Amino acid sequence: MGVVSAVPVPQPRAAAATAATSSRRSLAAALFLGAAGSTVVLLAAGRIWAEGTASVGGGTVSLEASGSDVTGVPTALAIVGLAALVAVFAVRRAGRLLVAVLLSLSGAGAATAALLGATGSGALDEEAARITGDVAAGVDALSHTVWPYVTAAGGVLILLAGLLALRYGRDWPSMSGRYERDGSPRARKERPVDPDRPEDLWKALDRGEDPTHDG
Repeated sequence: MGVVSAVPVPQPRAAAATAATSSRRSLAAALFLGAAGSTVVLLAAGRIWAEGTASVGGGTVSLEASGSDVTGVPTALAIVGLAALVAVFAVRRAGRLLVAVLLSLSGAGAATAALLGATGSGALDEEAARITGDVAAGVDALSHTVWPYVTAAGGVLILLAGLLALRYGRDWPSMSGRYERDGSPRARKERPVDPDRPEDLWKALDRGEDPTHDG
């Protein structure tokens, strides 16, 4: 007589629990990456990106250019990214997909703009021309800091948050989901009147009910 081996049957509850756990993890990761990336971009864009000198009256003047002097694109896109990160939970279906795309593009754009401005001298050349009064003046001893690359790294974090939203966003809860089941407010269930509680009797009378009626 052969031995019949038991074949494990997939448990729907276990599968649902696994899916819920994966959804929560992806949601937490997207929130962390998006918030951290936007913060990094906003902070790093305010730091000094480039340094140099300009010749004035036989001497030299030190020049500095912050990220916002070089380009305002990363800062603007970081703010857009934060708004899109919040909006992901306020919309559903196609709207959530569009917002996730916007979040991804914000991160990619911020990173690209930071890298393009990492080696430029335009902001310092303009400052040198302003100080010397010579429109043809340029910056000397030009050097760059690491902050443009830190800004670009922040943009990449925002991009990763957007990619997570594109991949898992359809399974995330929305802000209105817990309050609106069928588009109408949930009816409040009244507690039965207890004839031994005077406050229940008064409340029933206020509602126009007969507290002596058993229904």
